[in-house]
Amino acid sequence: MKKRVLISVSDKRGLKEFAGGLTELGYEIVSTGGTAKALKGAGVKVTMASEVTGFPEILEGRVKTLHPNIHAGILARGDKSHMQQLEELGIEPFDMVVVNLYPFRETVAKPGVNLEEAIENIDIGGPSMVRAAAKNFAIVAVIVNPARYEEILKMLQENGDLDGVVRLELALEAFTH
Repeated sequence: MKKRVLISVSDKRGLKEFAGGLTELGYEIVSTGGTAKALKGAGVKVTMASEVTGFPEILEGRVKTLHPNIHAGILARGDKSHMQQLEELGIEPFDMVVVNLYPFRETVAKPGVNLEEAIENIDIGGPSMVRAAAKNFAIVAVIVNPARYEEILKMLQENGDLDGVVRLELALEAFTH
């Protein structure tokens, strides 16, 4: 079974190297809007989230990942019946979710920020994916901090996967993000 990672980040530091390393390890990269554009521009092969959902990004990007083909792929795999449902519905599971949220705190702290700009920096889909992956951390690794990319990539290169302690640490970090 191929490995899949969903990447949708506001903070793109280290993204090219991390995504490139994941691709070398055989991961399919699924991504959204600006993140997909940045990855494609860096020469990384990307599957658009809209190809996974069968639905375009809408409402100026407000809705792009809030879809069963994304969330079922993150939340499933705790038992045999989940995998059977995914198969019946043609949904592929995700092994990793790499998401960091819109910079709401930084935006509202800027002098002169207007209400419209503040509102557009309230992330909805990102927290949903982060919490779903963190809930299923034993199966789906969740990464919210770009400072962890190098360490995670090295572990994957050396061990082929992340151990349970690291997965739990990442989930706890995700819940506080």
